[in-house]
Parts: sequence; C-alpha cells; structure tokens
Amino acid sequence: MLAEYLLRSVPDTMFRRVADFFFASFGILFEMPVDSECQIRVRHIDHVTLVVRDVNASRQFYVGLLGMTEVPRPAFSFDGAWFQAGATLIHLIAEHDRSGPAGFPVEVLMKSSRNHHFAFEVDDAYAAAAVLKAKGIPLIDDAKLRPDGAVQVFLTDPDHHVIELCTSLRRRKE
Repeated sequence: MLAEYLLRSVPDTMFRRVADFFFASFGILFEMPVDSECQIRVRHIDHVTLVVRDVNASRQFYVGLLGMTEVPRPAFSFDGAWFQAGATLIHLIAEHDRSGPAGFPVEVLMKSSRNHHFAFEVDDAYAAAAVLKAKGIPLIDDAKLRPDGAVQVFLTDPDHHVIELCTSLRRRKE
C-alpha cells in the first residue's frame, strides 16, 4: 500500500506534504502513525472560547449575521453566552477583572488571513462575501479560491477575532 510505503520511506514532514497533496488532489486522507503508548485521544474540538467586550454585539454577529443558535449556558459567576451551529460551539466570556483581554487589540492586529483565526464552513463562501459586502461589513480578504479548490473569505467579529467562512471542495461539488 502506498501509505505504508511512505510511512517507512520518508520523514514525517515529507510524508505530511505528500499526504496533503494526495488529499487535496484526490480526496485521499492518510493518517500519521500514533504512538502506541499514547493515553490521550482527541476526538474533536468541543468548543472555542472568546473573551468579548460586549456580549450583545457579539450575539448580533454570531446569531444575527452568521445564523448560529444561542444555547443554554450554565449559571457561571460571570456574563457570557453560548452559540451553536451543528456540532460547533462558541463560548463567549464577557471581559472582566479575572478574564483575559477581549479580542485582538486593534493596534496590534495584523489585518491578514495569515493570523490566528478559526473557520466556519458555509454553503457558499462567494455568496457569503456578497452578503457581508452588501451589509457594509469589511472583509480582511474577499472570497478567493484556495489551491485545494476550497473557497475562503475572512472578516472579524466585533472584538476583532479573525473569522474564516469557507466552502470545501466537496461542498462546492454538491
């Protein structure tokens, strides 16, 4: 099998490049070998937590603009909100004296898609970019085609967290 040959023959970094090429080109996914002594197995990302200045402004962004659903949140001793889309959860914490600072400071934010960010899959990133522009929401990067055939567009939330909206090659073919 090709994957077994590559595992034995090439360094891990080279294998990853080859595996990424095959996945992007042919939809073939190779898994890296796992240490048999490993006691921890990550299943998936459960949630992403963001510290925000204004929970209501963030609610309008994540629910009103991106169409997420607000879900019940435990009665913590600090303000916040939880939103969900499919299996994806976003936990917001209102900035307070025991939290980290909200968002990215504007003065140090590098307006680039090559920055800390997280991504939501959408049905059509080109259409999403058109909606955002029509609403006057500034984009960091307009919708563009990635080398693997996916489409991505970047914007920021009210606290300048960088958000990617993407459409996978698989979804584009549906």
